[in-house]
Amino acid sequence: MPELPEVETVVRTLNRLVAGKTIERVQVLLPRIIQRPAEPELFEAALVQQTIHRLERRGKFIRFVLDDLTLISHLRMEGRYGVNVAGEPIEKHTHVIFAMTDGTELRYRDVRQFGTMHIFRQGEEWSLPPLHKLGLEPLDPAFTPEALRKRIGDKPTKLKPLLLNQEAIAGLGNIYVDEALHRAGLHPERPANSLSQKEMDFLHRSITEVLQEAVDAGGSSIKSYVNGQGEMGMFQQQLHAYGMTGQPCRHCGHPIEKTRLGGRGTHFCPHCQVLRA
Repeated sequence: MPELPEVETVVRTLNRLVAGKTIERVQVLLPRIIQRPAEPELFEAALVQQTIHRLERRGKFIRFVLDDLTLISHLRMEGRYGVNVAGEPIEKHTHVIFAMTDGTELRYRDVRQFGTMHIFRQGEEWSLPPLHKLGLEPLDPAFTPEALRKRIGDKPTKLKPLLLNQEAIAGLGNIYVDEALHRAGLHPERPANSLSQKEMDFLHRSITEVLQEAVDAGGSSIKSYVNGQGEMGMFQQQLHAYGMTGQPCRHCGHPIEKTRLGGRGTHFCPHCQVLRA
């Protein structure tokens, strides 16, 4: 599933490609992608003549800011956007097409068909699902060590599942939690309330550093992720823990191990990330 760096990269790419364009018509080819309004015909009609002023990211969600509406899109497992010239062949698994007045089309393609789209009147999206319970934004200036301590510092929950909880921190997923915990030297099973102030500071710094480096690299193309121009991310070349099972830790040389925690594959170095009570 695309995580914060991948979604941020898609948003930045689409801002260059479609911001300022006006939607002439919309074609929904797979109705279950559309969550609000429930009727695809109403979704299509609502967006006609709406201009895309800008795109923003909240957690793993994309916000299309229109004239008086907001379109919220979640890519889920393998959703992707691409910009085509009208009349070009439509790829298999293309489920929503936004035709622009300039003759281009923004096409949403999703092999797994898990993506979702919601339309709201501007402003109401913050108080309704799916955005209303999202936690701290880890690349926002408000994400400080103190904010992180207030959000998770008193919880007995193990670090890995807690950091994956989108109501705690929005945007983190399996790849970047493994990388941040490895960089901070913290075992994924450590209870959050067992961290010292110094360890919490290390965790905060590791989260922000890993995410920013991944954004700068255009995200990680582990499976099928590409940005809005079909370009792969490159951060997978800088991974130290995720997907590195059996390979030597770049810090100490001990083989990286993999276990399952909360149903998720979890990668760590048992030498650098010792489990302490």
